[in-house]
Amino acid sequence: MSSGISYPVFRTSDPTEALAVAWRLIALGECEYAEVSVEAELCTVPEVLRLRRGLPDGWFRTENDDFWARERDDPTQWRYEYRASELSGDPDDLGPMPPIWVSVLDQSLGSVEDSFAGLVGANFGSISWRQLIWPQAPELGYDGRVEHDRVTLVLNCNAEGTDLEAGTHTLCIGLQRGPEAEGYAAWPAGHLGRTVIGPSYEAF
Repeated sequence: MSSGISYPVFRTSDPTEALAVAWRLIALGECEYAEVSVEAELCTVPEVLRLRRGLPDGWFRTENDDFWARERDDPTQWRYEYRASELSGDPDDLGPMPPIWVSVLDQSLGSVEDSFAGLVGANFGSISWRQLIWPQAPELGYDGRVEHDRVTLVLNCNAEGTDLEAGTHTLCIGLQRGPEAEGYAAWPAGHLGRTVIGPSYEAF
């Protein structure tokens, strides 16, 4: 089974600028089958309520360990995933649930990116455009592999999505892992006057 790898190529404090560069990158690939997914981690009830209003098509999934334990003990009383319309608007009901992940998956390009970037605030979030096909570049040893070809924008976090960095947004190019990957990542970035700016990380 092949695995993916991702390379950061642009970093900014302006999410609007990051989106603009992302669209320029995406335009270099074939987008016929491409889809976009977004997700964010919400750690407070007010943030959950705000994103519930802002993402009416979102799914909300609790990651609270105590909540999962209760759900396993009595599945008739507890759930761990809700559509926005099913999620309670009562702060008392939501109190034990955070951290909560909200996601909108497998949408058409251009349908959710701008609104999500405006909603995510200081929360960790990501926008991932998948099933792109990068141009073939035989001289670089890369022939386009839709399984791992993607662009990802990581919001308020480092490129790997592990350490929160509020106000720092990083754009990454995803490829199939291989000896040619880093050299190829610099190729689309170079078309935008960018280059690889940090170490790679595992991408799934």
